[in-house]
Amino acid sequence: MGKLVCPAPAATRATGRKARDSIRFGGVLQKLRTQTIQRRPAGTPNVVLGIESSCDETGVALYSGTQGLLAHRLHSQVALHAEYGGVVPELASRDHIRRLAPLVKEVLADAGITPREVDGVAYTAGPGLVGALLTGAGFGRSLAWSWSVAAVGVHHMEGHLLAPMLEESPPEFPFVALLVSGGHTLLVKVAGVGRYQLLGQSLDDAAGEAFDKTAKLLGLGYPGGPAVAALAEHGDPHRFHFPRPMTDRPGLDFSFSGLKTYTLTTLQQEARRLSGEALEQLKADIARAFEEAVADTLTIKCRRALEQTGVRRLVLAGGVAANQRLRRRIDGMIQKLGGESFYPRPEFCTDNGAMIAYAGWQRLAMGERQGATFDVRPRWPLNQLQPPPGTVGH
Repeated sequence: MGKLVCPAPAATRATGRKARDSIRFGGVLQKLRTQTIQRRPAGTPNVVLGIESSCDETGVALYSGTQGLLAHRLHSQVALHAEYGGVVPELASRDHIRRLAPLVKEVLADAGITPREVDGVAYTAGPGLVGALLTGAGFGRSLAWSWSVAAVGVHHMEGHLLAPMLEESPPEFPFVALLVSGGHTLLVKVAGVGRYQLLGQSLDDAAGEAFDKTAKLLGLGYPGGPAVAALAEHGDPHRFHFPRPMTDRPGLDFSFSGLKTYTLTTLQQEARRLSGEALEQLKADIARAFEEAVADTLTIKCRRALEQTGVRRLVLAGGVAANQRLRRRIDGMIQKLGGESFYPRPEFCTDNGAMIAYAGWQRLAMGERQGATFDVRPRWPLNQLQPPPGTVGH
């Protein structure tokens, strides 16, 4: 799907429940608008408001170039979508509408600042669910317009890649990053902001997607990753050995659809005559074998990427990066190579506003600006992203 371009500030037409959501959304937005009445002087932004709304989390944060992360808030829609076993795009968009303005007010209060002290607004422009993206982008661009500050659209994956920069001991460039989540599994060499070389990617299911589908096979809840990991703690590591996909051939690409099928076949064959505690133990053993296979596969590919690039710094980002078994595998591999591993704190592994605020601050500080229109890109390959105009060598 190509670009969707809309005028800013965005006008919406809605009926019924949508209309009520739009009225609440617009009412709080109008209150935020009226707190600033004069145009800001041009210059390098210091405090940036970040907005994340690409899927099923509404994240808002404030980042300062001199003080670091000032405040962040996150609303998760897990409970909203749990009964459906996955994200319902229309429900996600409506919930973002309800949450965004209150979250902005909360982070301003948490940071102890007023809108007059905000120098820029960054919002997720893609990839993601188109309705959810439009909600955050429309809100963010409208807020920047009303506050007379700079705005910039941020690539969601860039936010994840740079999330470890929010920690006390951030990695130096260059580094290799494994970005592993529900929708993406990528190996990327990161030479700087906007300077990304794609090394490998999933050819079918992403690792997080494979976790979710395996959770459904085992009768577990949503989201699947934490549920499978919790069940795997009770599994026998020696009962099953699942294949490590695409590790028996050269290359850095991934494939997890076959592992999902192998999991299904094992469950069907082994569960025929089992019930009660024996069946539950079987599910735990399968969960353990599946998690071990994913962790080993990702670790093997990361080692290859480090050896291929000669880089010895590895970043893990994305929701699956919170998996503790994967982290232990990665740390053991890195120690043998004499390298370093870096992770965002668990709350910044999943989608959040802090990573968007930081990435947006970086781009705004280097001179990037969004015009009077905004665009969202539901599909946006990372290799199409350009460095900011102020980047050395750009």
